[in-house]
Amino acid sequence: MTQINLSVADDVKTNAEKVCQDLGVSLNKVITIFLENIGVSKEIPFEIPDENDPFYSKENMKELKRRIADMNAGKNMHEHELIEVE
Repeated sequence: MTQINLSVADDVKTNAEKVCQDLGVSLNKVITIFLENIGVSKEIPFEIPDENDPFYSKENMKELKRRIADMNAGKNMHEHELIEVE
């Protein structure tokens, strides 16, 4: 058996533990299943965001959350045409 030490923000761990508790499984078990899945599938089951991509900057994430909150509150609703990308 191998032990893995990792560091995550306190709120990330707390939120993950809450979800695991709600699902009736330990965080340790979920991490073990995740690592086993990577070993079997030879891939990560989600896209890893590029931290250098400006879309994922703290400023942009803050702005997106603000806009989502506005939309949920029925404020600043604007319709627009979709942009086609080739």
